[in-house]
Amino acid sequence: MIASIVLPPALILVAGALLTTLFQGRALRIAALAAPLAGLLLLWAAPEGNFGQVSFFGLNLLTTRIDALSRIFGYVFYLACLLGVLFSFHHKERSHYAVGLLYAGAAQGVTFAGDLITLFVFWETLTLAATFLIAARRTRRSREAAVRYMLVHVAGGLCLLSGILLHRSAGGDLALGPLQLDAPGAVLIFLGFGLNCAWPLLHAWLVDAYPESTVAGAVFLSVFTTKSAVYVLARCFAGIEELVWIGALMAAFPVLYALIENDLRRVLCYSLISQVGYMVVAIGIGSDMAINGAVCHAFAHILYKSLLFMVLGAVVFRTGTSNASQLGGLYRSMPGTVICCLVGSASISAFPLFSGFVTKSIIMDAVTHSHRPLVWLVLTAASVGTFFYAGVKIPYRIFFGAEAKVQIREAPPHMLLAMAATAFLCVLLGLRPQLLFGIMPYPAVYELYTPAHVLSKLQLLCFAGLGFWLLCRWRIYPFEKAATNLDVDWFYRRGGLMLYRGVDRLFNGLNAHCERFFITRMTALSARFFEEPGGNVQIGCLRILNRLMGFQDLSPGTKQRIRQRSRLGTYPVGVGVLLAVIFLAATSLLYFIA
Repeated sequence: MIASIVLPPALILVAGALLTTLFQGRALRIAALAAPLAGLLLLWAAPEGNFGQVSFFGLNLLTTRIDALSRIFGYVFYLACLLGVLFSFHHKERSHYAVGLLYAGAAQGVTFAGDLITLFVFWETLTLAATFLIAARRTRRSREAAVRYMLVHVAGGLCLLSGILLHRSAGGDLALGPLQLDAPGAVLIFLGFGLNCAWPLLHAWLVDAYPESTVAGAVFLSVFTTKSAVYVLARCFAGIEELVWIGALMAAFPVLYALIENDLRRVLCYSLISQVGYMVVAIGIGSDMAINGAVCHAFAHILYKSLLFMVLGAVVFRTGTSNASQLGGLYRSMPGTVICCLVGSASISAFPLFSGFVTKSIIMDAVTHSHRPLVWLVLTAASVGTFFYAGVKIPYRIFFGAEAKVQIREAPPHMLLAMAATAFLCVLLGLRPQLLFGIMPYPAVYELYTPAHVLSKLQLLCFAGLGFWLLCRWRIYPFEKAATNLDVDWFYRRGGLMLYRGVDRLFNGLNAHCERFFITRMTALSARFFEEPGGNVQIGCLRILNRLMGFQDLSPGTKQRIRQRSRLGTYPVGVGVLLAVIFLAATSLLYFIA
């Protein structure tokens, strides 16, 4: 029976990645689609339990653990991979499909890992695959962003590995499960997860790297790294109070950048960080309702964020730019893309009947039940900002703003199909939230379409729209400018450059001095000395003796005669007798002293 066959979800996608290297053309695309589709069907039929136990250097590893929490992430990761592959059909390079499937497979490996060692292996594979996806655009900016991405995530991986080793050396269990921050190594593991989650001050890698990827690569990147981090936080650190305030800050501060940013793909990156903040807040609360809300919001967020990245990708594919100042009036040229964009904007803005309304409502109810009014106000303010930049700014600046600056065609059919399928899922989850309720980690049924929920959300959105209109009318709203907005990455870019220059001057300067002294000067002195070592030793001794006795230095003629005698081995007899007498006197003195 198929239910008895439990293959590691990561292995299915990795095998698909290897398989794509054998094909090209239509067969390549079919093979790339088949891998996530087969994985989705197998996961649907797989029972819960522990599978794939391996003994490695005396360590008992668990490669596959299927439970309610890992299953829901596994479903959405397979769906996102399937839709991302479909959106990528304009790519002819086999490497794109192979790396994309490897990236998704690494995320599945993290999701179903049952121990910290297996988790770490797939965690680093995520970094490697994402680096190639970023560099795949083959521009100078994408290569530089890929290098920075790898350096940052290697540092985070080393932090995670150090925490795992400290945890193990203190007698901790390698099983992937709940941890407390006071446990040995737990803080380092916590920070390692937080870097991939794009916590405040650790977030700049995301905004720096994702916009530099290809139009299809950005769709993959928007899904797996941050949501894998959300999963492991929910698995290991649910109920940690610090996460509530970290998440609240995550939800709030990116809104300010998203409002003024000109590059709309960077806007989506800031939006991604903000939406992940809601999940982190819920994980920090740690109640059953909060964990359900975090997981369901991750599911919905992956879909509507993928949809918005697809929309921007289609626009970039046709126009060559994602700058708001260079776009506008495209609704006539791209009507299908407009509809998909509006669905994505409505979902992220939490309009009723769309997926974001369902999942955000669960999180806001969990915050209310935990009696955190300040956190509730912060998340509500972030929702208003989300409506400004996602519900109004993105569709207006691309499609309904000024007159069309370029004449373009609609997105290719495969892109439209991928966007339409994703938009359909966003609407379906909004209309039928029971589909999410049936796969949540904790069984529950929530009444979300109540008059209180719907009216409060509509009031918030209406007043947000009124505020946006007034800000624009009074010319207070911060309209985008074609400029670079400084973020915390400025410090490590500039700081890294200053550190490099300082180290370059210190060590290369020291190296230059050593080269001048040991290589140039000492080599020349040694060469001159060993031309006639005996004569040079005699000249040196005589020069010291003359200085002690107050005589003048040896004349050049005397030096020349000494070197000639040393070369020929001929010395006056008196000198030999004198040396013999001195030797005998010294020997006699030592004898009598002894």
